[in-house]
Amino acid sequence: MTQRRIAVVTGASSGIGRATARRLAADGFEVICAARRTDRIEALAQEIGGRALTCDVTKADDIAALAAAVGDRLDVLVANAGGAIGTETVATAKLEEWRTMYDTNVIGVAASIQTLLPALTKAHGVIITIGSVAGMVAYEGGAGYCGVKAAVHSLMMSLRLELFDQPVRVCEIDPGMVASDEFSLVRFHGDEQKAAAVYAGVEAPLTQEDIAETVAFVAAQPEHVNIDQLVVRPRAQAAAHKVHRTS
Repeated sequence: MTQRRIAVVTGASSGIGRATARRLAADGFEVICAARRTDRIEALAQEIGGRALTCDVTKADDIAALAAAVGDRLDVLVANAGGAIGTETVATAKLEEWRTMYDTNVIGVAASIQTLLPALTKAHGVIITIGSVAGMVAYEGGAGYCGVKAAVHSLMMSLRLELFDQPVRVCEIDPGMVASDEFSLVRFHGDEQKAAAVYAGVEAPLTQEDIAETVAFVAAQPEHVNIDQLVVRPRAQAAAHKVHRTS
């Protein structure tokens, strides 16, 4: 009897993480939905036939509990938990918000990988991080978020070198403009008008399902095929600073 493949998706309670959990479940994975909001991941796990685990990736005990739930084999880790907070300049930045972003986007990703690496190695698995084009090009008001995503990119490049002789793939997906359900709302502290302005006039930004589809593509490649870095933008976004708006 073939053992069912297992995937972990962190930050699975909304947005790209939730869409990814659904997409991987459709491909036959048993998905462990890990996030802080228990009610949401329990509903998601019931919907897709997965497992829910309340997990804050910034807490060592939660990461240890995640590893215990996984066991000794893990086929796919989607290190998605993270997000952006604020758009202040460096001169006016709320540094506590920066610390929160670093703890979640960088330390949380590193802790997830570090703890689950033995299980990934045993299964000849794949690590997929959800980065951002913000980690490639800085912009005004983005130093905090651009910095954390640049750090994730560096983390993945180092990890790929360190694991060059191990049976683990190390893959990075860097989305551009994605109209997910919470990303911009969180960034603008719940200001719906400011969040909507990010996508104003853009006829077809990426959706969270588009990125989930990309994750599924990366995960489905043969063991010898490593998608080092995959940049995904909507056609309307030629670069981080150049977006076609019809109004």
